Amino acid sequence: MSSASPGIEPAGTPTITGTASGKRVLLAKPRGYCAGVDRAVIAVEKALEVYGAPVYVRKEIVHNRHVVETLRERGAIFVDETSEVPEGALVVFSAHGVSPMVHQEAADRNLRTIDATCPLVTKVHKEVNRFAKDDYDILLIGHEGHEEVEGTAGEAPDKVQLVDTAEDVDKVEVRDPSKVIWLSQTTLSVDETMERVDQLRERFPGLADPPSDDICYATTNRQVAVKAMAAECDLVLVVGSKNSSNSKRLVEVALKAGARASYLVDFAREVDEAWLSGVTTVGVTSGASVPDVLVMELLDWLAERGYGDVNEVTTANEKISFAPPKELRKV
Repeated sequence: MSSASPGIEPAGTPTITGTASGKRVLLAKPRGYCAGVDRAVIAVEKALEVYGAPVYVRKEIVHNRHVVETLRERGAIFVDETSEVPEGALVVFSAHGVSPMVHQEAADRNLRTIDATCPLVTKVHKEVNRFAKDDYDILLIGHEGHEEVEGTAGEAPDKVQLVDTAEDVDKVEVRDPSKVIWLSQTTLSVDETMERVDQLRERFPGLADPPSDDICYATTNRQVAVKAMAAECDLVLVVGSKNSSNSKRLVEVALKAGARASYLVDFAREVDEAWLSGVTTVGVTSGASVPDVLVMELLDWLAERGYGDVNEVTTANEKISFAPPKELRKV
Protein backbone atom coordinates (compact mmCIF):
# COMPACT_ATOMS: atom_id res chain seq x y z
CA MET A 1 0.00 0.00 0.00
CA SER A 2 1.25 3.47 -0.82
CA SER A 3 1.94 5.89 2.01
CA ALA A 4 1.13 9.08 0.11
CA SER A 5 -2.40 10.33 -0.40
CA PRO A 6 -3.78 13.40 -2.19
CA GLY A 7 -4.17 16.31 0.21
CA ILE A 8 -1.66 14.91 2.71
CA GLU A 9 1.51 16.78 3.54
CA PRO A 10 4.28 14.73 5.19
CA ALA A 11 5.49 16.29 8.41
CA GLY A 12 8.99 14.88 8.34
CA THR A 13 10.44 12.95 11.27
CA PRO A 14 8.39 13.72 14.38
CA THR A 15 10.30 15.25 17.28
CA ILE A 16 9.27 14.12 20.77
CA THR A 17 10.27 16.48 23.54
CA GLY A 18 9.52 16.91 27.23
CA THR A 19 11.20 16.44 30.54
CA ALA A 20 13.05 13.21 31.03
CA SER A 21 11.62 12.49 34.47
CA GLY A 22 8.40 14.49 34.76
CA LYS A 23 4.93 13.44 33.76
CA ARG A 24 4.02 14.27 30.18
CA VAL A 25 1.47 13.67 27.44
CA LEU A 26 2.30 12.83 23.84
CA LEU A 27 -0.59 14.01 21.66
CA ALA A 28 -0.90 12.37 18.26
CA LYS A 29 -1.51 14.38 15.11
CA PRO A 30 -3.43 13.61 12.92
CA ARG A 31 -6.25 12.50 15.19
CA GLY A 32 -10.02 12.90 15.35
CA TYR A 33 -12.44 13.93 12.63
CA CYS A 34 -11.67 12.92 9.07
CA ALA A 35 -13.16 14.56 5.99
CA GLY A 36 -15.80 11.84 5.52
CA VAL A 37 -17.04 12.09 9.11
CA ASP A 38 -17.09 15.88 8.98
CA ARG A 39 -19.15 15.75 5.78
CA ALA A 40 -21.65 13.27 7.24
CA VAL A 41 -22.19 15.13 10.51
CA ILE A 42 -22.61 18.44 8.70
CA ALA A 43 -25.14 16.75 6.39
CA VAL A 44 -27.41 15.89 9.34
CA GLU A 45 -26.94 19.34 10.89
CA LYS A 46 -27.76 21.02 7.56
CA ALA A 47 -30.81 18.81 7.02
CA LEU A 48 -32.12 19.76 10.46
CA GLU A 49 -31.47 23.43 9.73
CA VAL A 50 -33.15 23.41 6.31
CA TYR A 51 -36.00 20.94 6.77
CA GLY A 52 -36.50 21.02 10.53
CA ALA A 53 -36.91 18.14 12.94
CA PRO A 54 -37.38 15.29 12.77
CA VAL A 55 -34.71 14.09 10.38
CA TYR A 56 -34.35 10.31 10.33
CA VAL A 57 -30.90 8.71 10.12
CA ARG A 58 -30.44 5.06 9.18
CA LYS A 59 -27.97 3.56 11.67
CA GLU A 60 -25.54 5.84 13.52
CA ILE A 61 -24.38 8.62 11.21
CA VAL A 62 -20.85 7.91 12.51
CA HIS A 63 -19.72 5.55 15.26
CA ASN A 64 -19.43 7.97 18.16
CA ARG A 65 -21.70 8.21 21.20
CA HIS A 66 -21.19 11.92 21.75
CA VAL A 67 -21.97 12.84 18.15
CA VAL A 68 -25.07 10.65 18.02
CA GLU A 69 -26.44 11.96 21.32
CA THR A 70 -25.80 15.58 20.33
CA LEU A 71 -27.66 15.14 17.04
CA ARG A 72 -30.48 13.28 18.79
CA GLU A 73 -30.93 16.25 21.12
CA ARG A 74 -31.28 18.49 18.05
CA GLY A 75 -34.03 16.37 16.54
CA ALA A 76 -32.37 13.52 14.65
CA ILE A 77 -34.09 10.16 15.01
CA PHE A 78 -31.82 7.16 14.55
CA VAL A 79 -33.35 3.96 13.20
CA ASP A 80 -31.95 0.57 12.26
CA GLU A 81 -33.94 0.07 9.07
CA THR A 82 -35.74 2.19 6.47
CA SER A 83 -38.96 0.34 7.36
CA GLU A 84 -38.98 2.35 10.61
CA VAL A 85 -39.11 5.66 8.73
CA PRO A 86 -42.62 7.04 8.03
CA GLU A 87 -43.50 7.00 4.33
CA GLY A 88 -42.51 10.20 2.58
CA ALA A 89 -40.17 11.33 5.39
CA LEU A 90 -36.55 12.44 5.07
CA VAL A 91 -33.79 9.93 5.86
CA VAL A 92 -30.01 10.34 5.86
CA PHE A 93 -27.82 7.35 5.02
CA SER A 94 -24.77 7.10 7.28
CA ALA A 95 -21.12 7.61 6.38
CA HIS A 96 -20.65 3.82 6.25
CA GLY A 97 -22.76 3.41 3.12
CA VAL A 98 -25.72 1.23 2.21
CA SER A 99 -26.46 -1.47 -0.33
CA PRO A 100 -28.57 -1.03 -3.47
CA MET A 101 -31.31 -2.98 -1.67
CA VAL A 102 -31.56 -0.24 0.98
CA HIS A 103 -31.78 2.45 -1.72
CA GLN A 104 -34.60 0.48 -3.32
CA GLU A 105 -36.41 0.06 0.00
CA ALA A 106 -36.28 3.82 0.47
CA ALA A 107 -37.64 4.42 -3.02
CA ASP A 108 -40.46 1.92 -2.43
CA ARG A 109 -41.49 3.89 0.69
CA ASN A 110 -41.27 7.19 -1.18
CA LEU A 111 -38.63 8.44 1.23
CA ARG A 112 -36.62 11.56 0.57
CA THR A 113 -32.97 10.61 0.98
CA ILE A 114 -29.65 12.29 1.65
CA ASP A 115 -26.71 9.98 1.01
CA ALA A 116 -23.89 10.88 3.42
CA THR A 117 -21.76 7.86 2.47
CA CYS A 118 -18.06 8.73 2.72
CA PRO A 119 -16.68 9.18 -0.82
CA LEU A 120 -13.88 6.75 0.02
CA VAL A 121 -16.45 4.08 0.86
CA THR A 122 -18.29 4.90 -2.36
CA LYS A 123 -15.01 4.28 -4.20
CA VAL A 124 -14.91 0.72 -2.85
CA HIS A 125 -18.56 0.20 -3.86
CA LYS A 126 -17.64 1.22 -7.41
CA GLU A 127 -14.70 -1.19 -7.37
CA VAL A 128 -17.06 -4.02 -6.39
CA ASN A 129 -19.38 -3.15 -9.27
CA ARG A 130 -16.52 -2.91 -11.72
CA PHE A 131 -14.99 -6.27 -10.88
CA ALA A 132 -18.35 -8.01 -10.49
CA LYS A 133 -19.21 -6.84 -14.00
CA ASP A 134 -15.93 -8.40 -15.19
CA ASP A 135 -16.98 -11.63 -13.44
CA TYR A 136 -14.27 -11.64 -10.76
CA ASP A 137 -14.57 -13.37 -7.42
CA ILE A 138 -14.17 -10.54 -4.89
CA LEU A 139 -12.59 -11.26 -1.50
CA LEU A 140 -13.64 -8.46 0.86
CA ILE A 141 -11.38 -8.16 3.90
CA GLY A 142 -13.41 -6.72 6.75
CA HIS A 143 -15.24 -7.32 10.00
CA GLU A 144 -18.42 -9.37 9.88
CA GLY A 145 -21.50 -7.38 10.85
CA HIS A 146 -19.95 -3.95 10.31
CA GLU A 147 -22.32 -1.61 8.44
CA GLU A 148 -19.69 -0.68 5.87
CA VAL A 149 -19.07 -4.32 5.01
CA GLU A 150 -22.81 -5.01 4.68
CA GLY A 151 -23.24 -2.09 2.29
CA THR A 152 -20.18 -2.94 0.21
CA ALA A 153 -20.95 -6.66 -0.07
CA GLY A 154 -24.54 -5.78 -0.95
CA GLU A 155 -23.38 -4.30 -4.25
CA ALA A 156 -22.74 -7.81 -5.60
CA PRO A 157 -23.66 -10.42 -2.98
CA ASP A 158 -23.22 -13.31 -5.40
CA LYS A 159 -19.62 -12.31 -6.19
CA VAL A 160 -18.35 -11.12 -2.78
CA GLN A 161 -16.93 -13.34 -0.03
CA LEU A 162 -16.10 -11.82 3.35
CA VAL A 163 -12.68 -12.61 4.81
CA ASP A 164 -12.51 -11.58 8.45
CA THR A 165 -10.29 -14.08 10.27
CA ALA A 166 -7.38 -16.29 9.28
CA GLU A 167 -9.82 -19.21 9.42
CA ASP A 168 -11.94 -17.50 6.76
CA VAL A 169 -9.01 -17.66 4.34
CA ASP A 170 -9.24 -21.46 4.29
CA LYS A 171 -12.98 -21.34 3.55
CA VAL A 172 -12.69 -19.22 0.41
CA GLU A 173 -13.74 -20.89 -2.82
CA VAL A 174 -13.23 -19.27 -6.21
CA ARG A 175 -14.35 -20.28 -9.68
CA ASP A 176 -11.22 -19.16 -11.52
CA PRO A 177 -7.96 -18.50 -9.58
CA SER A 178 -6.85 -16.14 -12.35
CA LYS A 179 -9.88 -13.89 -11.81
CA VAL A 180 -9.89 -13.10 -8.10
CA ILE A 181 -9.28 -9.73 -6.40
CA TRP A 182 -9.15 -8.50 -2.82
CA LEU A 183 -10.77 -5.31 -1.56
CA SER A 184 -11.09 -4.09 2.01
CA GLN A 185 -13.14 -2.22 4.55
CA THR A 186 -11.74 1.31 4.78
CA THR A 187 -11.15 1.39 8.55
CA LEU A 188 -8.93 -1.64 9.15
CA SER A 189 -5.45 -1.95 10.55
CA VAL A 190 -3.06 -1.68 7.61
CA ASP A 191 -0.71 -4.31 9.04
CA GLU A 192 -3.48 -6.80 9.81
CA THR A 193 -5.01 -6.32 6.37
CA MET A 194 -1.75 -7.01 4.58
CA GLU A 195 -1.25 -10.08 6.76
CA ARG A 196 -4.60 -11.36 5.54
CA VAL A 197 -3.69 -10.51 1.94
CA ASP A 198 -0.45 -12.52 2.25
CA GLN A 199 -2.47 -15.48 3.56
CA LEU A 200 -4.88 -15.22 0.65
CA ARG A 201 -2.04 -14.95 -1.85
CA GLU A 202 -0.53 -18.19 -0.57
CA ARG A 203 -3.76 -19.90 -1.69
CA PHE A 204 -4.28 -17.78 -4.79
CA PRO A 205 -0.94 -16.61 -6.28
CA GLY A 206 -2.79 -14.73 -9.02
CA LEU A 207 -4.73 -12.61 -6.51
CA ALA A 208 -5.15 -9.09 -7.92
CA ASP A 209 -4.72 -5.94 -5.85
CA PRO A 210 -7.22 -3.06 -5.69
CA PRO A 211 -6.67 -0.30 -8.26
CA SER A 212 -5.82 2.00 -5.33
CA ASP A 213 -5.65 1.77 -1.54
CA ASP A 214 -9.00 0.90 0.03
CA ILE A 215 -7.96 1.68 3.62
CA CYS A 216 -8.65 5.38 3.92
CA TYR A 217 -5.99 8.02 4.37
CA ALA A 218 -7.35 9.00 7.80
CA THR A 219 -7.21 5.47 9.18
CA THR A 220 -3.65 5.05 7.91
CA ASN A 221 -2.49 8.46 9.17
CA ARG A 222 -3.85 7.94 12.66
CA GLN A 223 -2.16 4.55 12.91
CA VAL A 224 1.16 6.00 11.71
CA ALA A 225 0.97 8.77 14.33
CA VAL A 226 0.34 6.24 17.10
CA LYS A 227 3.24 4.08 15.94
CA ALA A 228 5.53 7.11 16.08
CA MET A 229 4.95 7.64 19.81
CA ALA A 230 3.78 4.29 21.24
CA ALA A 231 7.21 2.95 22.18
CA GLU A 232 7.76 5.95 24.47
CA CYS A 233 4.37 5.59 26.16
CA ASP A 234 3.60 3.78 29.38
CA LEU A 235 -0.07 4.20 28.53
CA VAL A 236 -1.96 5.16 25.35
CA LEU A 237 -5.52 6.44 25.71
CA VAL A 238 -7.63 6.31 22.55
CA VAL A 239 -10.77 8.44 22.56
CA GLY A 240 -13.46 6.63 20.60
CA SER A 241 -16.53 4.43 20.83
CA LYS A 242 -16.51 0.66 21.16
CA ASN A 243 -18.36 0.21 17.86
CA SER A 244 -15.80 2.33 16.00
CA SER A 245 -13.60 0.00 13.98
CA ASN A 246 -10.83 2.52 13.34
CA SER A 247 -10.73 3.53 17.03
CA LYS A 248 -10.38 -0.07 18.20
CA ARG A 249 -7.60 -0.59 15.68
CA LEU A 250 -5.66 2.31 17.26
CA VAL A 251 -5.57 0.45 20.58
CA GLU A 252 -4.24 -2.65 18.84
CA VAL A 253 -1.66 -0.66 16.89
CA ALA A 254 -0.44 1.10 20.05
CA LEU A 255 0.13 -2.20 21.85
CA LYS A 256 1.90 -3.78 18.89
CA ALA A 257 4.10 -0.68 18.52
CA GLY A 258 5.39 -0.91 22.08
CA ALA A 259 2.97 0.85 24.43
CA ARG A 260 2.85 -0.90 27.82
CA ALA A 261 -0.94 -0.49 28.01
CA SER A 262 -3.72 1.04 25.90
CA TYR A 263 -7.43 1.61 26.47
CA LEU A 264 -10.41 2.90 24.52
CA VAL A 265 -12.64 5.49 26.23
CA ASP A 266 -15.55 7.60 25.05
CA PHE A 267 -15.07 10.28 27.68
CA ALA A 268 -12.40 11.40 30.15
CA ARG A 269 -14.59 10.26 33.04
CA GLU A 270 -14.21 6.67 31.87
CA VAL A 271 -10.46 6.63 32.55
CA ASP A 272 -9.61 4.49 35.55
CA GLU A 273 -7.11 6.39 37.70
CA ALA A 274 -5.48 3.04 38.52
CA TRP A 275 -4.24 2.99 34.92
CA LEU A 276 -1.96 5.93 35.79
CA SER A 277 -0.09 4.05 38.50
CA GLY A 278 3.63 4.23 37.72
CA VAL A 279 2.95 6.02 34.43
CA THR A 280 5.25 8.82 33.31
CA THR A 281 4.26 9.21 29.65
CA VAL A 282 0.65 9.06 28.45
CA GLY A 283 -0.08 8.95 24.72
CA VAL A 284 -3.38 10.42 23.56
CA THR A 285 -5.14 10.04 20.24
CA SER A 286 -8.67 9.69 18.90
CA GLY A 287 -10.57 7.86 16.21
CA ALA A 288 -11.70 9.43 12.96
CA SER A 289 -15.27 9.98 14.21
CA VAL A 290 -14.29 11.83 17.41
CA PRO A 291 -14.72 15.61 17.81
CA ASP A 292 -11.61 17.22 19.27
CA VAL A 293 -13.55 18.68 22.21
CA LEU A 294 -13.49 15.20 23.76
CA VAL A 295 -9.71 15.05 23.43
CA MET A 296 -9.37 18.49 25.04
CA GLU A 297 -11.52 17.32 27.96
CA LEU A 298 -9.21 14.32 28.40
CA LEU A 299 -6.14 16.59 28.36
CA ASP A 300 -7.74 18.76 31.05
CA TRP A 301 -8.48 15.64 33.12
CA LEU A 302 -4.88 14.49 32.80
CA ALA A 303 -3.53 17.96 33.63
CA GLU A 304 -5.48 17.91 36.89
CA ARG A 305 -3.54 14.76 37.77
CA GLY A 306 -0.12 16.20 37.00
CA TYR A 307 0.15 15.47 33.26
CA GLY A 308 0.20 19.08 32.12
CA ASP A 309 3.25 18.87 29.84
CA VAL A 310 1.71 18.20 26.40
CA ASN A 311 3.87 17.54 23.33
CA GLU A 312 2.22 17.10 19.94
CA VAL A 313 3.68 14.34 17.74
CA THR A 314 2.92 15.26 14.11
CA THR A 315 3.42 12.75 11.31
CA ALA A 316 1.23 14.32 8.60
CA ASN A 317 -0.87 17.40 7.91
CA GLU A 318 -4.23 16.60 6.36
CA LYS A 319 -5.70 19.01 3.81
CA ILE A 320 -8.53 16.86 2.45
CA SER A 321 -12.15 17.99 2.35
CA PHE A 322 -15.21 16.63 0.56
CA ALA A 323 -18.12 18.41 -1.09
CA PRO A 324 -21.51 18.04 0.66
CA PRO A 325 -23.90 15.30 -0.49
CA LYS A 326 -25.46 16.30 -3.81
CA GLU A 327 -28.90 16.56 -2.22
CA LEU A 328 -27.66 19.46 -0.05
CA ARG A 329 -25.43 21.36 -2.50
CA LYS A 330 -28.22 23.65 -3.71
CA VAL A 331 -29.44 24.47 -0.20
